[in-house]
Amino acid sequence: MGIIIAITIILAWTIHLFYLLAMVEINFLSPVFYIHIFVQTYFFTGLFITGHDAMHGTVARNRFVNQAIGYISVFLYAGMWYRALIRYHGMHHMYPGTEKDPDYSVRSQNFFAWWFRFMIHYVTWIQLVIMAILYNILKIWFTDWSIIFFWVIPAVLSTFQLFYFGTFLPHRLPHTSQMGPHRARTLKKSHLAAMLSCYFFGYHREHHESPRTPWWKLYQLKS
Repeated sequence: MGIIIAITIILAWTIHLFYLLAMVEINFLSPVFYIHIFVQTYFFTGLFITGHDAMHGTVARNRFVNQAIGYISVFLYAGMWYRALIRYHGMHHMYPGTEKDPDYSVRSQNFFAWWFRFMIHYVTWIQLVIMAILYNILKIWFTDWSIIFFWVIPAVLSTFQLFYFGTFLPHRLPHTSQMGPHRARTLKKSHLAAMLSCYFFGYHREHHESPRTPWWKLYQLKS
């Protein structure tokens, strides 16, 4: 089931992206234009969530297949290197909400300052070069503005979505005793809101308590 869901997300991201680039006109007065951007943002977020699940070995039982999907997902997301992400994400689970946590900000709890630190920590020069190359390849067939509005902007927006629901809300201060040793709280909304907001990633305490549970089963752990 994990493989089917992962492939579905990858295909949805790919098909919708190229449909937007090839067929959809940029029209600031059209609500459909903005809906397409938010849908593509959601698919971008799904790519990273898929790669994240692969880091925990929950996409496929076969290790090669699991890692292959992980590599593909995070590369399509933003030219990221899967192996490096595994190391950093492992530190996040070992030292959540502390100065050793690469996802956490000890210096500032301000949303944008924390997000900026988060991005600086994960964005590499190699990744930027890869994205620049991909951008110029896309320019062979599509316009600059289409690439910016349908590829670049949804990718950036998804970083805010992932950060807000997967790092900022769950791990920000105060760290109470109810959050447990993982220093993670959970979204107090409906399952529909949790799914639409960030693929159940807002059920973050549940994820830290059971990292081997795939994202699409986290709602079953919500008390």
